[in-house]
Amino acid sequence: MEDDSYTELQYHTDTQPDDKQPEESPKSGWKYELFDLIKTFVICFIAIFLITTYLIRPVRVDGRSMYPTLEDDDIGIMNIISRKMFGVDRYDVVVVYNDKVKEDWVKRVIGLPGDRIYAKDDVVYVNGKPIDEPYLDSDYANKIRERGDNFTADFDEVILGEDEYFLMGDNRVNSTDSRMVGPFKGENIVGKDVYVFFPFNRMKIVGNGE
Repeated sequence: MEDDSYTELQYHTDTQPDDKQPEESPKSGWKYELFDLIKTFVICFIAIFLITTYLIRPVRVDGRSMYPTLEDDDIGIMNIISRKMFGVDRYDVVVVYNDKVKEDWVKRVIGLPGDRIYAKDDVVYVNGKPIDEPYLDSDYANKIRERGDNFTADFDEVILGEDEYFLMGDNRVNSTDSRMVGPFKGENIVGKDVYVFFPFNRMKIVGNGE
């Protein structure tokens, strides 16, 4: 006669539920998720810092000093790496930090270190020679000239020292620039060229002589 009790005991033993809880993965849980979130934030912060320090930086045009080349509230980016690698040339459109008023200004480079610069009869002279400024040949500027006014007012000769740049706005009748505040140091020129992307109907690149 078979021993049914042994068979029944074996059956119950084999089918006991496993009370042991599964171990939590080291890569799960709120602590890991919080750490992952912080890590992502730090990486993004470092990436943004490096990009805006060495590559590009957003810029918004405030005012009409560069009109019609750039208009008030134009939004774009400036090129930092190009400034660092290739320096600053005459006619470049640059972003300069004015440490007196703690603001970024967008202006055009007219005079370079060592230049002698002055204006007479609506013409700017650099080292005794008139310079060509095709970006001032606009309907806006020509209407002012048609009234018998100079678009660029006369100013006395300025001799630039080492690392000094003479900057002017394209809207010569409505621009606070080196004519009023003096030359800017090269170290304060933080970027060059402005890539306008808003408003969309004004998307363009404004660089040297443009």
